Amino acid sequence: MPAPAAPPRRPTPAELRAAVDKTVPDVIAPGLAVLFCGINPGLYTAAVGHHFARPGNRFWPALHAGGFTDRLLAPHEERHLLELGYGITNLVARATATADELTTEELTKGAATLRRKVAKWRPKCLAVVGVGAYRAAFGMPRAKLGLQEERIGEARVWVLPNPSGLNAHYQPADLAKLFRGLREGVG
Repeated sequence: MPAPAAPPRRPTPAELRAAVDKTVPDVIAPGLAVLFCGINPGLYTAAVGHHFARPGNRFWPALHAGGFTDRLLAPHEERHLLELGYGITNLVARATATADELTTEELTKGAATLRRKVAKWRPKCLAVVGVGAYRAAFGMPRAKLGLQEERIGEARVWVLPNPSGLNAHYQPADLAKLFRGLREGVG
């Protein structure tokens, strides 16, 4: 894997305000081992154009601690995931300050879009990061973390906690253990 590139600069408050409803391109390719699916981009992520970019988001550390990468990647290195057989998308494309701003209707429509992406790109596993969003989007109110009984096409579905730094229910060690469980589960 190449050495890390210089990180992008932090967005200004005006750039954050302008990021409302922007989108971030998927990091996706055919036949991935795991397609990670966030809820939706936050404003910081949309402003810089890289997934899980807000300082304090624990996705990248959890990915590394879970054994998916041999070193801690920065958000601007997200395309390196494709070389490893992993990708990133979102349930809802538009950026908001918090995921609480999304409606159930948006999440449900996002699930339909996600089903089409999975059919097109055919990942072996879809890992949704955000159990509450998964429950709402897919109409699975009793869904728990981990491997789900439901498949989307041929893809196994795995649910992980939202890695946002705002999710105090899961500490870094908990996230590492859960991400490692996924890694071991997909081989």
